[in-house]
Amino acid sequence: MNETIEVIKRRRSIRKFKPEQIPDSYLQEILECAILAPNARNQQKWHFTVIQNREVLDKMANIMKENMLKSGIGFLVQRAKDPSFNPFGGAPTLVLITADKKARFAEIDCALAAENILIAAESLGLGSLIMASTEFVFASEEGEEVKKELGVPEGYEHVCTIALGYKDENPPVRPRRKDVVNYVK
Repeated sequence: MNETIEVIKRRRSIRKFKPEQIPDSYLQEILECAILAPNARNQQKWHFTVIQNREVLDKMANIMKENMLKSGIGFLVQRAKDPSFNPFGGAPTLVLITADKKARFAEIDCALAAENILIAAESLGLGSLIMASTEFVFASEEGEEVKKELGVPEGYEHVCTIALGYKDENPPVRPRRKDVVNYVK
Protein backbone atom coordinates (compact mmCIF):
# COMPACT_ATOMS: atom_id res chain seq x y z
CA MET A 1 0.00 0.00 0.00
CA ASN A 2 1.07 3.60 -0.57
CA GLU A 3 3.10 5.01 2.36
CA THR A 4 1.04 8.20 2.62
CA ILE A 5 -2.21 6.24 2.78
CA GLU A 6 -0.71 3.97 5.45
CA VAL A 7 0.21 7.02 7.57
CA ILE A 8 -3.29 8.48 7.22
CA LYS A 9 -4.91 5.18 8.22
CA ARG A 10 -2.54 4.77 11.18
CA ARG A 11 -3.06 8.25 12.70
CA ARG A 12 -5.15 8.48 15.88
CA SER A 13 -6.09 11.30 18.24
CA ILE A 14 -3.71 10.97 21.17
CA ARG A 15 -4.90 12.27 24.53
CA LYS A 16 -1.95 11.17 26.64
CA PHE A 17 1.62 12.20 25.85
CA LYS A 18 5.04 11.47 27.30
CA PRO A 19 6.75 14.54 28.81
CA GLU A 20 9.80 14.23 26.51
CA GLN A 21 10.08 17.20 24.13
CA ILE A 22 10.06 16.58 20.39
CA PRO A 23 13.23 17.37 18.41
CA ASP A 24 13.47 20.80 16.79
CA SER A 25 14.22 19.13 13.45
CA TYR A 26 10.86 17.30 13.61
CA LEU A 27 9.07 20.50 14.57
CA GLN A 28 10.59 22.38 11.62
CA GLU A 29 9.55 19.62 9.19
CA ILE A 30 6.02 19.65 10.58
CA LEU A 31 5.72 23.44 10.32
CA GLU A 32 7.08 23.40 6.77
CA CYS A 33 4.34 20.90 5.89
CA ALA A 34 1.79 23.23 7.48
CA ILE A 35 2.74 26.24 5.39
CA LEU A 36 2.81 24.11 2.23
CA ALA A 37 -0.91 23.36 2.63
CA PRO A 38 -3.25 24.56 -0.09
CA ASN A 39 -4.90 27.88 0.67
CA ALA A 40 -7.39 30.12 -1.09
CA ARG A 41 -5.79 32.54 -3.53
CA ASN A 42 -2.44 31.83 -1.85
CA GLN A 43 -3.42 34.42 0.77
CA GLN A 44 -1.67 32.55 3.59
CA LYS A 45 -3.78 34.42 6.16
CA TRP A 46 -2.84 31.96 8.87
CA HIS A 47 -0.44 32.11 11.78
CA PHE A 48 1.20 29.31 13.75
CA THR A 49 2.28 29.89 17.34
CA VAL A 50 4.43 27.12 18.82
CA ILE A 51 4.26 26.85 22.60
CA GLN A 52 6.76 24.66 24.43
CA ASN A 53 7.17 26.61 27.67
CA ARG A 54 5.69 24.47 30.48
CA GLU A 55 4.58 27.49 32.53
CA VAL A 56 2.70 28.94 29.57
CA LEU A 57 1.15 25.55 28.74
CA ASP A 58 -0.01 25.17 32.36
CA LYS A 59 -1.39 28.72 32.41
CA MET A 60 -3.34 28.06 29.20
CA ALA A 61 -4.68 24.76 30.58
CA ASN A 62 -5.84 26.46 33.79
CA ILE A 63 -7.57 29.31 31.92
CA MET A 64 -9.23 26.78 29.63
CA LYS A 65 -10.53 24.73 32.57
CA GLU A 66 -11.84 27.87 34.33
CA ASN A 67 -13.70 28.96 31.21
CA MET A 68 -15.05 25.44 30.64
CA LEU A 69 -16.46 25.51 34.18
CA LYS A 70 -18.17 28.83 33.44
CA SER A 71 -19.49 27.66 30.04
CA GLY A 72 -22.65 25.99 31.34
CA ILE A 73 -22.05 23.12 28.86
CA GLY A 74 -22.66 19.98 30.90
CA PHE A 75 -20.01 17.60 29.57
CA LEU A 76 -17.36 20.36 29.49
CA VAL A 77 -18.14 21.35 33.08
CA GLN A 78 -17.86 17.71 34.18
CA ARG A 79 -14.57 17.29 32.35
CA ALA A 80 -13.11 20.48 33.86
CA LYS A 81 -14.15 19.40 37.38
CA ASP A 82 -11.97 16.29 37.14
CA PRO A 83 -8.72 17.18 39.00
CA SER A 84 -6.70 14.90 36.71
CA PHE A 85 -8.03 16.52 33.52
CA ASN A 86 -5.36 18.09 31.34
CA PRO A 87 -6.89 19.54 28.17
CA PHE A 88 -3.61 19.05 26.30
CA GLY A 89 -2.94 15.52 27.52
CA GLY A 90 0.40 16.60 28.93
CA ALA A 91 1.76 17.31 25.45
CA PRO A 92 5.09 19.13 25.50
CA THR A 93 4.28 21.13 22.36
CA LEU A 94 1.18 22.99 21.20
CA VAL A 95 0.69 24.62 17.84
CA LEU A 96 -1.94 27.34 18.05
CA ILE A 97 -3.42 28.05 14.62
CA THR A 98 -5.02 31.45 14.18
CA ALA A 99 -6.33 33.24 11.12
CA ASP A 100 -7.33 36.63 9.85
CA LYS A 101 -11.07 36.10 10.23
CA LYS A 102 -11.75 38.75 7.57
CA ALA A 103 -9.93 36.67 4.95
CA ARG A 104 -12.31 34.55 2.93
CA PHE A 105 -11.86 30.79 3.44
CA ALA A 106 -9.20 31.32 6.15
CA GLU A 107 -10.71 28.66 8.42
CA ILE A 108 -10.66 26.10 5.60
CA ASP A 109 -7.04 27.02 4.86
CA CYS A 110 -6.15 26.51 8.52
CA ALA A 111 -7.92 23.15 8.56
CA LEU A 112 -5.85 22.04 5.57
CA ALA A 113 -2.65 23.16 7.32
CA ALA A 114 -3.77 21.36 10.49
CA GLU A 115 -4.29 18.12 8.57
CA ASN A 116 -0.79 18.43 7.12
CA ILE A 117 0.55 18.84 10.68
CA LEU A 118 -1.32 15.74 11.87
CA ILE A 119 -0.10 13.59 8.98
CA ALA A 120 3.48 14.88 9.18
CA ALA A 121 3.58 14.21 12.93
CA GLU A 122 2.35 10.64 12.46
CA SER A 123 4.90 10.04 9.70
CA LEU A 124 7.64 11.02 12.17
CA GLY A 125 6.31 8.69 14.89
CA LEU A 126 4.71 11.45 16.95
CA GLY A 127 1.23 11.67 18.37
CA SER A 128 -1.15 14.53 17.76
CA LEU A 129 -4.50 15.85 18.85
CA ILE A 130 -6.44 18.58 17.08
CA MET A 131 -8.69 20.63 19.36
CA ALA A 132 -11.20 23.34 18.63
CA SER A 133 -12.33 23.47 22.26
CA THR A 134 -9.17 25.46 22.96
CA GLU A 135 -11.32 28.44 22.02
CA PHE A 136 -12.08 28.37 25.77
CA VAL A 137 -8.51 29.52 26.45
CA PHE A 138 -9.43 32.83 24.81
CA ALA A 139 -12.99 33.16 26.15
CA SER A 140 -12.09 35.69 28.83
CA GLU A 141 -10.08 38.87 29.33
CA GLU A 142 -7.28 36.79 30.83
CA GLY A 143 -7.28 34.63 27.69
CA GLU A 144 -7.13 37.70 25.47
CA GLU A 145 -4.04 38.79 27.42
CA VAL A 146 -2.48 35.37 26.80
CA LYS A 147 -3.15 35.79 23.08
CA LYS A 148 -1.15 39.03 23.16
CA GLU A 149 1.63 37.40 25.21
CA LEU A 150 1.84 34.62 22.61
CA GLY A 151 2.37 37.13 19.81
CA VAL A 152 -0.79 36.32 17.87
CA PRO A 153 -1.07 38.99 15.15
CA GLU A 154 -3.65 41.74 15.63
CA GLY A 155 -6.98 40.79 14.01
CA TYR A 156 -6.21 37.06 14.06
CA GLU A 157 -8.50 34.70 15.94
CA HIS A 158 -8.30 31.14 17.24
CA VAL A 159 -9.15 28.39 14.75
CA CYS A 160 -7.72 25.31 16.45
CA THR A 161 -4.79 23.96 18.44
CA ILE A 162 -2.74 20.86 17.87
CA ALA A 163 -0.99 19.02 20.68
CA LEU A 164 2.21 17.24 19.63
CA GLY A 165 4.46 14.80 21.42
CA TYR A 166 5.48 11.21 21.86
CA LYS A 167 2.48 8.92 22.34
CA ASP A 168 1.81 7.52 25.80
CA GLU A 169 -1.18 5.52 24.59
CA ASN A 170 -2.21 3.53 21.54
CA PRO A 171 -5.95 3.91 21.05
CA PRO A 172 -7.80 1.56 18.70
CA VAL A 173 -9.47 2.65 15.48
CA ARG A 174 -12.86 4.15 16.20
CA PRO A 175 -15.69 2.95 13.97
CA ARG A 176 -16.43 5.07 10.93
CA ARG A 177 -19.77 5.32 9.21
CA LYS A 178 -19.83 3.91 5.69
CA ASP A 179 -23.15 5.51 4.73
CA VAL A 180 -21.71 8.98 4.33
CA VAL A 181 -20.61 8.60 0.71
CA ASN A 182 -22.92 9.06 -2.25
CA TYR A 183 -21.93 8.34 -5.86
CA VAL A 184 -23.42 10.04 -8.86
CA LYS A 185 -21.94 8.52 -12.05
